[in-house]
Amino acid sequence: MPINKTEVDRRLILFKATLKESGSKLTHQRLEIFRAIASSLEHPDAEAIFRTVQRRLPTVSLDTVYRTLWKLRDLGSIATLGPRHESVRFDANLEHHHHFVCVRCGLARDFMSAQLSALRVPAAVRRLGSAVAVRADVYGVCDRCARREAAGQKRKQFPSYKRRKTSQEKRI
Repeated sequence: MPINKTEVDRRLILFKATLKESGSKLTHQRLEIFRAIASSLEHPDAEAIFRTVQRRLPTVSLDTVYRTLWKLRDLGSIATLGPRHESVRFDANLEHHHHFVCVRCGLARDFMSAQLSALRVPAAVRRLGSAVAVRADVYGVCDRCARREAAGQKRKQFPSYKRRKTSQEKRI
């Protein structure tokens, strides 16, 4: 199920405004990289974004995609899902929400929950510092994987955000 075009357009407007406010240029590569994230329900990782953008911009490099993703994250135009040192996935939905992540296939989907959003930061966290955001990621088995397992098909374990080497790193 693709994201509603109206929502993608709304995200693009916010993205352009953020770039303008920061004094950053709106390049064709940045626009296409953001569009790939904003149009996806998949919370794609950098290599998936690269493959999507490369269809429209065959000359784009993986390095450009990585640098742009971290720039957009630093500007607050996108958010990340997963720790930075592992396989990070990117999300253009900046509204407060939570994630369901399948531990078998890696599917990641947004969901809203008033109960999770109402969670209070524990005193133990406040003693460490001040929290700026709280988000819950729920890990489980998606319906598709559960049906496969029920049908007796071989189970595939998703490598819990293990970082895949890029083509540049493989050459070293």
